Amino acid sequence: MKKILFCAFSAFLLMSCAGIYDPAPQLLPEHIRKVYVKPIINNTNQYGLEAKFTNAIVDEILRDGRLSLVNSADEADGVLTGTIKKYILQPLTYDANMVTEQYKLWIITSVSLVDRENNVTLWTEPNLEGIQIYLDATKRRSSMSSSSMGGNFDDSEGMTEEEARELIWEKLSRNIVKRTIKGFGSVSSASEKKVPN
Repeated sequence: MKKILFCAFSAFLLMSCAGIYDPAPQLLPEHIRKVYVKPIINNTNQYGLEAKFTNAIVDEILRDGRLSLVNSADEADGVLTGTIKKYILQPLTYDANMVTEQYKLWIITSVSLVDRENNVTLWTEPNLEGIQIYLDATKRRSSMSSSSMGGNFDDSEGMTEEEARELIWEKLSRNIVKRTIKGFGSVSSASEKKVPN
């Protein structure tokens, strides 16, 4: 009888301790209404990425409309900072002549939001990544010009590296605004193990 009571009591204790973990949502504090986007730092050898990325974030904040954008950190409730850490362009597929047909563009950034009033970092994503796999537009154009049948090609079949970058800036900026407003769990970084050295 004691064994049965002991087992029942143990089961009860285990069940009472096994509650569902439900963390409190980490939403943007109410006092943050004005945001300053500090110019992005570019730690790659690709020229001009920082301006395009900064502009994409600014455009997305304006498009979303839930936060006001200000021109200096002194006027802001929150400051968004970022760094472009890596820019990797990998060839994926080749044609019979060993000319690259498809690429993978991988941009890794580090982004954070600082609450100026409390001087606290609200969130940091150390490896926020943007990936775009695309067919080389010059390869597509050469196929089209050499085709005697006229072919049925559309713009989704190929793009330039610049067009792929623009898609990545758009995705990353949307993720940054989403992370800022909706909080933890809405967007997350890549694992440190996944990021190449």
